[in-house]
Amino acid sequence: MSQSTVTDGIYARGLRFLRARWRVLVRLGGWSVLETGQTFLTGYAPARALDEGFLAGRPGVGLAWLGVAGIGVLVGAWGTVRVYAAVAALVEPLRDVLVGRVVERGVREADAGALSGLTQQVEIARDTFAGLVMVSRSFVFTAVGAVVGLASLDPLLLLVVVPPLAAGLGLFAATLHPLARRQEEFLVADEALAEGLGRVCPGLRDITAAGAEDRVAADTGRLVDTEQRTAYSLARWSVLRVVSLAVGGQLPIVLLLACAPWLLARGVTTGALVGALAYVTQSLLPALRNLVHGLGTSGSRLVVVLRRLVREPTAEPGGGRHPMVHDLTDARPAERNTEPGRCLAPHTRARAADRDPDSSTAPHTTDRTSTHAPALSLTSVSFAYGPTATPVVDRLDLDLPPGAHLAVVGPSGIGKSTLTALIAGLLHPTGGRIRLCGHPVPSPDAAGLRVLIPQEAYVHTGTLAENLGHLRPDPVPEPELLAAAEAVGLTPLLEALGGSRAAVDPAALSAGERQLVALTRAYLSYAPLVLLDEATCHLDPRAEERAERAFASRPGTTLVVVAHRISSARRAGRVLLMDGPRTAYGTHEELVRDSPAYRELVGGWTAVVPKRSEPALPLGDADRVDAVAGPGLAGDRGHVVAHGPVGQAQASRDLRDGGPLGREG
Repeated sequence: MSQSTVTDGIYARGLRFLRARWRVLVRLGGWSVLETGQTFLTGYAPARALDEGFLAGRPGVGLAWLGVAGIGVLVGAWGTVRVYAAVAALVEPLRDVLVGRVVERGVREADAGALSGLTQQVEIARDTFAGLVMVSRSFVFTAVGAVVGLASLDPLLLLVVVPPLAAGLGLFAATLHPLARRQEEFLVADEALAEGLGRVCPGLRDITAAGAEDRVAADTGRLVDTEQRTAYSLARWSVLRVVSLAVGGQLPIVLLLACAPWLLARGVTTGALVGALAYVTQSLLPALRNLVHGLGTSGSRLVVVLRRLVREPTAEPGGGRHPMVHDLTDARPAERNTEPGRCLAPHTRARAADRDPDSSTAPHTTDRTSTHAPALSLTSVSFAYGPTATPVVDRLDLDLPPGAHLAVVGPSGIGKSTLTALIAGLLHPTGGRIRLCGHPVPSPDAAGLRVLIPQEAYVHTGTLAENLGHLRPDPVPEPELLAAAEAVGLTPLLEALGGSRAAVDPAALSAGERQLVALTRAYLSYAPLVLLDEATCHLDPRAEERAERAFASRPGTTLVVVAHRISSARRAGRVLLMDGPRTAYGTHEELVRDSPAYRELVGGWTAVVPKRSEPALPLGDADRVDAVAGPGLAGDRGHVVAHGPVGQAQASRDLRDGGPLGREG
C-alpha cells in the first residue's frame, strides 16, 4: 500500500471522526464567536476613541471606548477558557481511539513498537491535533472579526488589506501540500537515521569482529545523505512559507502606511486608519503566523505519527533491520511451535562428494542421496560484506540430512560465524539459496526450525525456569526441565541456585554458567536445527563434550557446531573446513588424509597442552556480560583475545601471519 493511499485513508478517517462529533464542533464554534467579538473591538474601539473622543476634545468618550475594548478582552478570555474545554472534548476521544488501536495491535499482533506508540506517538498526535484545532479555529474567527471591523470602519480599508491577505493565503495554500510532503520526508529520514544509529551503536563490537565496518558505514552514510537532501528540500520550500507570511501579514501594514494620504483624502478618518493598523498588527499577523507555522509543520508531523499508529500489520522480511546488528539470540517464543518430529524423514547418510581440496573451483560439498528434503540445504551460496569486498562465503553447496552432526572449522576470520548467521537468516546471501527442511531462508517457517546460540549467551532477570523455557510457547514441565538440565550439564548450577524456581541474577553468573543456561534453553526448544557458534567456548573440554553429545543424541536434531577444539571435530559425523579455495568436506579421518589445510589446522590444535578453563574477565560493564573472553581458555587457540583497541584485536596464535583480525568468522 502506497503512502498516498495510507494518507488518503487517514484523511477519510479524520472526517468520519469529526462528523461523529459535530455537536462538539458546534459548541467549539459558539464559544469562538466571543473571540470574534474581541477581535472586532481590538480595532473598532480605538478608532472610535480617537475620532469621537480624544481628537474631538471629549476624553471621557475616548476612555469609555477604551473601557469597552478592555471588557471585550475579558469576555474573549472567558470564551477562550470555554474553547479549551471544547477542544479537550474533541481531542481526548481521539487519544482514546489511538490508544485502543495501539493496545489492540500490541496484544493481538505482538507489535514491538506498541510501547513507543503508547508513551510517545499517541501523546504527540494528541498535542499536535489540539494545536492544529486551536490555530485553525483562531485564524478563521480572527479573520472574520478583523474583516467585519475593517468594513465597519471604512470599506476602502478592505481594498488595501484584503488583497495581499488573500494573496498570502493563496500562496500558502498552494505550497501546503508539497511543503507537508517534504516535511514528512524529512521526519521519516530523521527517524530512519536515529533508528539506524540506535541499532548500530550497541553492535559496534560485533560489526568490528565481522569486518563489516565499511558496509555499516556505507549504510549509515546513505541515511545521513538522505536526511541532508530532505533537509535542503524542506529549507527551499520553507522560503515560500516565509514569503506567504510576508505578503499576507506584513505587506498590508506597508500598504496602509503608503496609502494613508490617499485614504485620508477620501474620507477615511485618522481613527479608522489607526484601527486598521491595529487589526493587522494585533490580530491578523499573529493569527496568520500561527497558522503558517502550525499547519505547515505540525500538520505533516501529525500525518506521519497517525500513519504509524493506524497502519495495518505488514510482514517485512528481516524486520527492516540491519543484518549485522540483529539480536543473535533466537526467534521469539511464539515462533518456536515446531514439534521435534518435524523434518525427521528416514534417511541414509550420504558420502561426501569427491573433490580436490586444493582446487580453485567453487567449494562444493554434498550429501544428496536422501530421497527426502534435507534438514539444511545450501545451493551456490555466496556472501560478501560489500559490493567490492572479497566474498566470505563463495558459491558454497552443502546438504545435511536430518540428524546429521556437522563441525565447521577454519582459521579465525574465514567466515564460520558468517555462515551460521546466513543459515539462521540473520544475514541475507548475496547469491544462492538456503533452505531449512525445504523452507526458504529467511522466512517465518524457517525461523521456527532453527535455534542459534552465539559465543556470548544472554540470561535475563527472572527465575531459572523462565530463562530455560524462553523458547517454548508454554511452561516447561518440571520433569522435562530437570532431564534437560541433566543432559546438558546444568544440574550443579540448578542445585546451587536452589532449584528451577530460584531467581537468577545474570551479573552473578560466570560466562560458562550463562552458556550452560543458553544451551539448556536451546535443548528445550522445538527447533530441529541447532547452531552452536562457539557456544561452548567458556566451558572446559569435558563440559563441552557433554553438551555436544546431548544435542547429538537429542531426537530429531541436526547439529551444526562452529568448533574451536579438535575434539569437537572428532565427535562430528562430518567436518566442513572453511579456508577459501582450500575449503573441504568429509569425515575427520578423510580430511586428515586428503586435506593439507586441515592437517595444518589439526597440527596447530594438538600442539598446545590444554589449560584450565577460565571465565571471561570482568570488563566493568553493568550487567557483566563480558564482551570478549579472557586468555587461558582450554585449548582455545582460535579465541579472540582483546589486548588493544577493538579494531586491532588478534586471534591468539591462530592467524598464521600474525596480522590484525579482518573478519571474525
